[in-house]
Order: sequence, then structure tokens, then C-alpha cells
Amino acid sequence: MGHMTVFITVSIILVLFFDAVLFFEQASFIDFFTGTKWEPFGYPKRLGVLPLLSGTMMIAFGSVFVAVPFGFGSAVYLTQYASPRFQAVTKPIIEILGGIPTVVYGYFALTGITPLLKYIFPEIEVFNALSASIVVGISIIPMVSSLSTDAMNAVPSSIKNAAYSVGMRKFHVVTKIIIPASTSGVVASFMLAFARAVGETMTVTLAAGSTPSMSWNYLEGIQTMTAFIVQMSLGDTQAGSIEYYTIYAIGLSLFGITFLFNFIATTIVKRFREVYQ
Repeated sequence: MGHMTVFITVSIILVLFFDAVLFFEQASFIDFFTGTKWEPFGYPKRLGVLPLLSGTMMIAFGSVFVAVPFGFGSAVYLTQYASPRFQAVTKPIIEILGGIPTVVYGYFALTGITPLLKYIFPEIEVFNALSASIVVGISIIPMVSSLSTDAMNAVPSSIKNAAYSVGMRKFHVVTKIIIPASTSGVVASFMLAFARAVGETMTVTLAAGSTPSMSWNYLEGIQTMTAFIVQMSLGDTQAGSIEYYTIYAIGLSLFGITFLFNFIATTIVKRFREVYQ
């Protein structure tokens, strides 16, 4: 099974790499990574990936801003304050959020969140980065909560008992002992959630729009790397054209970004386990 996993992973990388090479034979490598205009259908073509990367980072940072407070806060409450009965009811509810199809989140953002935000920001566009960030953040709350819970539960009880034995109150035990002792695992959960948000597809395709932009205005429509891949995969692009090969160039770039964040998170988790095993 392990060999099969490695084989599949390597095969995916090779497909992305060789087709991305065909793209860079027709387009400038430097312009691709430094250009600020993404117009693959225009003449002349402008193939700077930075607007798509900017949109991807907007969604990732916005969703983490939503997920971290709620996910981490729920982990602290459930592990340190909640009764076993409350935990038994609440934890499955939180985990259900991670099982909802992302296309449902996209329609929810479009038909539920955006109309609500329009009361607060009348100038907000129908497709916008803010509603997409909110629903992506909701979808990754279970990841932050679950991994943070595991990190806090891994703190040896002897450390907590030692703190109580010297007269520390519950609040100070949690804030001065539990959270600092589980920092590595908690930070790893944040980074994994960030990587998950970077790769989000259907939610941002439906809710954020298809307008590459570098404005970082959350009230306007944007386009992410994954959303562009969906757009190009609808079958309207001629196979073998430079527009067709943009899918692989962007896919390889996206793979590199997510691999980097997952590698960093895995390294942090490994150190965390070595300390408290």
C-alpha cells in the first residue's frame, strides 16, 4: 500500500511537471512568476500568475482569520471546561461542518452570506472574497479544533497536577501551562488549515468570482488558482494550446505551495510528538 501511494504521488508530479514544461516552452518563466496581469485569452497574452496567487492568499488568510478563533476556542473549551455530556453532543456537531460538500458551502455563501453582508457593506459585489473566506473558514474549523484538541490532550497530566498543587487557578493553568505546552501542535493545526484553504476549489469557484485581481479588496470579486483550473477544465479550451497548458503550470505551482505548508506543519507535529511521547 505504501509503494502504491508513492507511485501515485510521483505519477501526479511527473504529469504536472512535463506538461508545465510544455507551457514554459511557449511562455516566459520569469513573466509567469512576476507578472501582475493574468489574461490568457487576450492578445497579446499576459500570463502573470500573481493575480491568481493573490486571490488564493486572500481566501487562505481570510478563512484562517475565521477558523482559528472559533476552532482554537472550541478546542480550549471542550478539553478544559466542558462537561463530558456537552462534549459528546458538541464534538460531532463541529465535525459535521467538515463533512458538508464544498459546493454546498459555495451556494450558501452566494445565497446566504453575501445578502447578509450587503446590509453591512452595501457596495459589496455579488461575487466577493469576503463571503468566500467566511464559508471556507467555517469548513476548516473542524480541522483546527480536532488537531488543537489532540495537542492539548497530549500534555501530560503530571504537568497540570503540578500547577494545581502550587495553588494555580483553572484559568492560569490553561493559559500559562496547557496552551504554551501544546503550542507546537496548535501551530501545526493552523498551518494545515491554511494549506487546506489554499487548495479549496468549489466554494471559491462559486462565491469569489472569476476576476483575477491584486487589489486585496474583500468586497470585490477575485479568482483563485483552483477556480481558474475549474474554469479551464470545462472543455472549451483546445487541447495542446498554451491556454490548455496553463492548467498544468498553475497546478504545479499550487502543488508546490501546499507541499511547502504541509511539510512545515508535519515537521512541527513531529517535534511535538517527540517532546510529549
